[in-house]
Amino acid sequence: MARKLAVIGAGLMGSGIAQVSAQAGWDVVLRDVTDAALTRGTDGIKASYDRFVAKGKLTAEDAEAALGRITATTELEAVADADVVVEAVFEKLEVKHEIFRSLDKIAKDGAVLASNTSAIPITKIAAVTERPEAVVGAHFFSPVPMMQLCELVRGYKTSDATLAAAREFAESVGKTCIVVNRDVAGFVTTRLISALVVEAAKLYESGVASAEDIDIACKLGFGHAMGPLATADLTGIDILVNATSNIYTETQDEKFAPPELMRRMVDAGDIGRKSGQGFYEH
Repeated sequence: MARKLAVIGAGLMGSGIAQVSAQAGWDVVLRDVTDAALTRGTDGIKASYDRFVAKGKLTAEDAEAALGRITATTELEAVADADVVVEAVFEKLEVKHEIFRSLDKIAKDGAVLASNTSAIPITKIAAVTERPEAVVGAHFFSPVPMMQLCELVRGYKTSDATLAAAREFAESVGKTCIVVNRDVAGFVTTRLISALVVEAAKLYESGVASAEDIDIACKLGFGHAMGPLATADLTGIDILVNATSNIYTETQDEKFAPPELMRRMVDAGDIGRKSGQGFYEH
């Protein structure tokens, strides 16, 4: 019997999770609030499959079959029979609370309720449900079809069974998992990249070195595939300011306070690749 996944949010992350899951044989319901968002998401998935076919990494038949396993909808009720639900909406606690309150009423008993959040504590998200033991963090990385990692986060009340089911799902779609046993803001990966990006931005802001040289230092000195400022442009300066602010609010640790430069870049709309300008011109 085909396993059923529901993904809430058809943006870059949500559509990526839907894409790899459908390719791995899951039946996927992709839900967003507007038809336009769903069209953008499904067009992106089709274009990505087409690239894999062109490179010989996927047959045209398999791509077509995978696309056929994805159903796009604006109805949240469509998640009712999903075995796993992954929320991939905007990184604001109020928005996630609204979704999880609804999921608590709609999702079937025994369903895994996962959040793709990169920085908000899972315990806070789970607190609005009557089943916090069923809520878990499943933090995928962008772009989902290319990135191997999934960070699984145990909330204060997440059960062993929920964590095991989330791992089984993530591994079934080709990901390698790490487990975050304590639900700290930012988990493992977002804390590490946030601390690095904040320090890199401060070095750049104070004229110590150019953005290019800071990134070269991390690539050639530490073996990073991409420097922290190029990573910030790829992720989105706005996303990182949001994530670091969340961690700083939670920890009051100065190393996570977003530098003034990054806040001004967001004010000016220079948020990285998606706007054409960040630390670099794109």
